[in-house]
Amino acid sequence: MSGATPERRLGARHAAALYVGMVVGAGIFKTSPMVAQSLPDVAQLYLAWALGGLLSFVGALCFAELAAAFPDAGGDYHFLSRAYGRRLGFLFAWSRFAVIHTGSMALLGFVFGDYLSQVVDLSPWLGMHASALLAAALIVGLTGLNLLGVRVGLGTQLGLTTLVIAGLLLLGLAAGAQQLGGQPPATQGAATPRTDWGTAMVFVFLAYGGWSDAATLSAEMRDDKRGIVRALLLGLGVVMTLYLLANWAYVRVLGLPGLAHSEAPAAELMRVAFGRGAELLMVGLVTLTALSVMNAILIAGPRTTYAAARDLASEWRLARWNAQRGTPSAAVVATAAVALLLVALGDATRGGFSTMVDYLSPVYWAFLVLSGGALIVLRRREPDAPRPFRVPLYPWLPLLFSVCSGYLLWASLAYVKAGAVVGVAVLAVGGLLLLLLKP
Repeated sequence: MSGATPERRLGARHAAALYVGMVVGAGIFKTSPMVAQSLPDVAQLYLAWALGGLLSFVGALCFAELAAAFPDAGGDYHFLSRAYGRRLGFLFAWSRFAVIHTGSMALLGFVFGDYLSQVVDLSPWLGMHASALLAAALIVGLTGLNLLGVRVGLGTQLGLTTLVIAGLLLLGLAAGAQQLGGQPPATQGAATPRTDWGTAMVFVFLAYGGWSDAATLSAEMRDDKRGIVRALLLGLGVVMTLYLLANWAYVRVLGLPGLAHSEAPAAELMRVAFGRGAELLMVGLVTLTALSVMNAILIAGPRTTYAAARDLASEWRLARWNAQRGTPSAAVVATAAVALLLVALGDATRGGFSTMVDYLSPVYWAFLVLSGGALIVLRRREPDAPRPFRVPLYPWLPLLFSVCSGYLLWASLAYVKAGAVVGVAVLAVGGLLLLLLKP
């Protein structure tokens, strides 16, 4: 078991489903109002979401070249290690394990708990901890599913992603029904008085975040040349279309001021268009969306942990690949354990979702800055490596991606403040571990 390695048995549709599942989640249901609060008109709102998709597309092109040229279960951990050395690669693996992936799982667990609590009042039994306990239960359940094997995990992902897409299309249908009926937006109110593109783009890219994780499956694609490229580009095209459709639907039914002041825009939209029953249906779909993303994280995240442990100390339990199930089982369990600790942190601070956004954003963007530069470094250092796919307009597109990521790093530090300190402190703990382990 410990000497087994990933096998090439996955198709592009599996990786594309993982991509869509990683990206389309709490973001579009929770961040659209925050983007609307930062922009004064509808044109700028659409522009922000379109720019988010286009810049994510540039990033996906960079990762597609890296994944096709250097396929490995570690994904960007492997790219960063080759470009900057093992120490920085291990620091990135630590950040995913302790901050990015596990923080995302906790964040989405709170979304699941918050939305479900709107339908079923569990406070008489669970009190003020209802959302956190529901989040923890979901993490434990999904961990059990993924321990059954990669086919079970990916099969679950395909089904959940289908439901997510159906929910977003339902938003478009509701808005279309309003337009055919000639009804004006249901909620008016005061217009947004300010323009804050920095804050807006932090939330836009939070919604688009997760696209790079599909690269962790590059070592398991049946088509080792262009399979991961097709998966990344197909997935991003689907996501960008769905996000623009959802925001059009929000604005058409709620109006821009109504969107800016809505706590649950998808549920409110369905209530206005079709009544209370449709609102409850949308709440159910949002909870399934959170479940979908968490499931995708449990597929992709532990592979980075496995790859780092494999390179650091092959005898560690985290470095074992379960060939029968096609998963790094110990890494899956460890990832879930850290996510549960972060759920406890969010519950203790009473911040929940917002605490986790503060916690993970700066660390996430810091490493994406380095990932864009890694493509340029590896082009120069390993010019003869086979590259089935090459980024067009090189080196301008990788430089554009790194500059944009740097801007978002600055914007996230300016926005999250105290939460950023905690995330950076946990990253520093990883640096101390590196000094002790001397990889």
